This record gives sequence, C-alpha cells and structure tokens, in this order.
Amino acid sequence: MKWIRRLLAALVVLICVLAGTAVVTAIRTERPVGFQVTQTTGPDGKPFAIAVWYPTDARTWPTTLALPMLLDVAKDGAMAGTGLPLVVISHGNGGGAVGHADLAMALASAGYVVAAPTHAGDNFADQSAVGTGTFFTARTGQLRATLDHMLTKWPGHERIDAARVGGFGLSMGGFTMLTAVGAQPDLRLIASHCATKSEFFCDVLRHFKSPLLKAGAPTASDAFVSDPRIKAAVLAAPGIGFAMGPAALDNMRVPIQLWSAEKDDKVGSAAPLRDALGNRAEFHQVAGAGHLSFLQPCAGVLRPPAICSDPDGFDRKAFHVAMNAGVVAFFDKNLKQKQDDGKQ
Repeated sequence: MKWIRRLLAALVVLICVLAGTAVVTAIRTERPVGFQVTQTTGPDGKPFAIAVWYPTDARTWPTTLALPMLLDVAKDGAMAGTGLPLVVISHGNGGGAVGHADLAMALASAGYVVAAPTHAGDNFADQSAVGTGTFFTARTGQLRATLDHMLTKWPGHERIDAARVGGFGLSMGGFTMLTAVGAQPDLRLIASHCATKSEFFCDVLRHFKSPLLKAGAPTASDAFVSDPRIKAAVLAAPGIGFAMGPAALDNMRVPIQLWSAEKDDKVGSAAPLRDALGNRAEFHQVAGAGHLSFLQPCAGVLRPPAICSDPDGFDRKAFHVAMNAGVVAFFDKNLKQKQDDGKQ
C-alpha cells in the first residue's frame, strides 16, 4: 500500500506544480479586463458562442482557461466606460474563440470591447462545414451576426460606439475578414489552383472531399456580402490569396494592416496581397515567424505542438508584445483618433 500512497502524493505535488505554473504564467494586462461568453445564431439558424473581453474596474483572477493558458480576468465583471470601440476577431480553420486571447486582452485593456465568435462548422470541435459550397460565405455571415448581436442584443451593447468597429482575422479568418470589408474572391479558381498545387489549403479540401475541387462546380462567389460597419481591418497571414482576382479588391475602402510570416508553411507570403492593396495596407513582414506564430504565446508545462510550434529560434512571446502594440496603435489611429478628431 505504500507505493499507492507515494503515487498519490506524487500526483498531488504534480497537480500543485501545474496549477502554480498556470497561475504564474497567466495572461495579464496593465488594466483590468472583464470576460464572458455569449451566444447568437448565424444566418442558417445554427447557434455559436462568442467570447467577449471588455474594460472593467472589477477584481481579476487567473481562473479562465484559454488553452494552454489561463486568463487573469474578471469573469462577468461589471463593464467600465461608454462609447467604446468594438473589434471582432475571426479565427483560422479549426481554431476557436480564444486563439488570440492575448491580443483580445491587450485591446480590452486599451479600452476596446472585443468579440471573438467560434465559427460554427469550422472550429476545433466541429469541422462539418469545411469544404462545403457555402463554407466561406457562412463564415462571413457569422461575422455579421456577431456584430448584430454585439451592437443590438448583448447586455452591454449601449456602451459600444457602433460607428467605431474594427476587425482582425488570421489565416481563414483573414480571408473571412477580407470578404467582410469588400473583397470579392473568385472561388472558381480553387479547382484549377489545387489541381496543380500541393499546399495546406488544398490538402484540407482533399481531406474533406470538397466539391470545390471539381472544375465547373457551383460556388457561392456572388454571395459574399460586405459589412460597412467595419471601418478598419487587421489581417494576419490571410489564406486563399490566389482566389483574389484582378478586380477582387476594388471595392475595399477601409484601412488595412497586413501581417505576413517569413517561414509560413500554410499560406505562404502575403506579399502578393500587399502589392495588390498598395498604399491601402500597412505591411509587416515578420522575420523567422511561422504560420502558427500568430496564435497566442504558450507558457508553462502544457505546450500542444498543434498550436505551440514555431520555427527554431523564434520568440513568439516577444513578437506578440510588439504585434499586439502595433495592432492597438493601428485601431487607435483608425477608430479612436478619427472619432476624437471629429469632436474637435
């Protein structure tokens, strides 16, 4: 029986070490941040969750889990401030609402409300919509539904300034954000591109036996509806750039901040998109970064390779300190500053 007691004692010590490490490495901010989860439905009637961060004066605690980290937040704490700008975040394929929790925390600490939907049919727990004919347009529709909910139904909606809305998207979320601000991709280009290319996106479509891989297959290219409420957008390693034909970006009028990873093995360089956007985009090439480097930093003992892997020598934590500050500054310039100028 002694070995059982020793084993239990070792397990207790291990649990205490893991818990202590998680508390010490929790994501913290300069000013207190509130957090809650709300829910709405998409255009297809399917419900999806929305993680929300916002300014608060309440006491925070490192208790909210955003794998592999804890968030030091005031869960359901009272909201502070009025006339607050809103930023909506669109995660990548197979991701989730908390994949950019450190950025959301930084924005909320700077006075923003942040809403991150878990895209129905394309998240870590459910990929039933991936590769379907309406996969792309459904994501854009869910962004619109998120804004509808946050601006009209969420309990704190009266504290949000509907004239100051921004968006952030990574990978497939970057593509989604592009369509939300006016891009009109040609999904018919997917079949011809993937017929000759072996890349991550095409491999995903092959895995799900997508009808989009067949030449002449019907697509929903003409069903993308932009959302004029989004006044500025940040795109990190946006996917499917090849579907952006010569005129695809003509209707985009909002300022763009574009991030590209030097060693991106999923979507490649965003330089072609930068060239197409010209002076409409503020471009950042991140030396040494991989595609996953845009996800929140990992710390402590739990480091799942699927979300924590970076190219050798790349310091994700240091990069995020700089990137988050850059994103906040971009939104301050294009949302907060313009509003302040209008009051003068």
